[in-house]
Amino acid sequence: MKFRPFCLKKRRNLQAIGAVFFSFGLILTAFLLMHPVAVTSNPQQPVVFTVQVENTVTAGTAKHINRGIKTAEANNAAAMVILINTPGGLVTATLDIIQDISASKIPVITYVTPQGAIAASAGTFILMAGHVAAMSPGTTCGAAMPVTMTAPGTEPQAADQKTINFLAEHMRSTAQERGKPGDIAERFVLENLSLNYQDAFDQGVVDLTAASLEEVLARVNGSKVTTSAGEITINTANAQVRALDMNIEEQLTNIISNPTLAMIFLMLGIYGLIIGFNSPGYLLPEVLGSVSLVLGLFGLGLFEVNIAAGLFILLGIVLLITEAFTPTHGILAAGGIASIVLGIIFFPAEPMMPSGWFISFRVMAIGVGLVGAGFMVIVLTGIIRLRRLKPVQGKDEFTHLQGQVITPLQPEGQIKIKGEIWRAISKNGNTIPKGQAIRVVSREGMVLIVEPLEYTGEESKH
Repeated sequence: MKFRPFCLKKRRNLQAIGAVFFSFGLILTAFLLMHPVAVTSNPQQPVVFTVQVENTVTAGTAKHINRGIKTAEANNAAAMVILINTPGGLVTATLDIIQDISASKIPVITYVTPQGAIAASAGTFILMAGHVAAMSPGTTCGAAMPVTMTAPGTEPQAADQKTINFLAEHMRSTAQERGKPGDIAERFVLENLSLNYQDAFDQGVVDLTAASLEEVLARVNGSKVTTSAGEITINTANAQVRALDMNIEEQLTNIISNPTLAMIFLMLGIYGLIIGFNSPGYLLPEVLGSVSLVLGLFGLGLFEVNIAAGLFILLGIVLLITEAFTPTHGILAAGGIASIVLGIIFFPAEPMMPSGWFISFRVMAIGVGLVGAGFMVIVLTGIIRLRRLKPVQGKDEFTHLQGQVITPLQPEGQIKIKGEIWRAISKNGNTIPKGQAIRVVSREGMVLIVEPLEYTGEESKH
């Protein structure tokens, strides 16, 4: 006998519990490795720690550099080196990095490497903030004019004058604090000036050019710099170099704070909740949708937000929910998807992102919108069809269903209906052999009353 409602409820509960534990495990893992660990070293040999800044500068990058500085200070390191190769990134993360460098008690060396690397936009800000700035041959810095998203089909445009003026003045201030030419630093922002490694050195933007980190450490040895702890003489002769990789927390923060992935999390959250609200009882879509929505909102909170774009997204959500509860044959759903796509396109207002990123973000937005549109059409179509079906309960639930005998009915035995095994009794009390196709006539409790199905040329419904 089958007690399907009980089994289904149990299965749904297990799914919900599993989803909760899975989500909790992800969150717990993200915070396991939060504290810097002191590293024992030979007191006779100076130690230098390095952190790598590559790809997009995010909140995870800022956390990584902050931990690197604290670890270097905790181990009385001779210096910390930031290895730069980035096209730009988030304003808030960049400003946090500059602030951490300024507050450092030990010398922070910024070094654009390897050969062919770039320190564009946010990378230039970080380069200028170092107590000592260096570049490898074949590297480039500059192009720090902030940009914003524009209409589809057009290239990103310069940000508003207020933003440009602020960042230009901040660049000038940072450069002058390190004894570098403020006018050239300002031109990085106002004129999108770019300099190769040699021009940067000749104009005093960087302190030295070197082909390797070992050469950098050898040449800065004995130099005097001023940190938050006062004037310090750099001692990096024969220093032991130790690389600090991102820990789990920083990696997850780096992933979540990436605007592109944050937006994907947001869309997954929205779709999960809509499906859950329209198909209650399973709980899995609601749980996963809620977790994704929280992750998306967390990531989006790490960079500037376009209010109008946010309203577009909110309008799209409302239209999709309305379509789900009051079907309009897809009219509201289409409007909702279009509104959300427009919102995604215009959402980022992150001026320090490289211009190429805005184009890729727009492509991602359109792709997510099209995939989401197709997905929602399928889901909403299924929901509408289910709602149009007349509910069948009681004795008539199995009437006219067809199946097959799996143990002879004499007159009672077992049959298979829709993949499930049921007790059955022959209607007339006659024996029905194994393998015989049957039709359900009625039901008495958990026992089905059946009769043989004469062959008519139609396939039976199992």
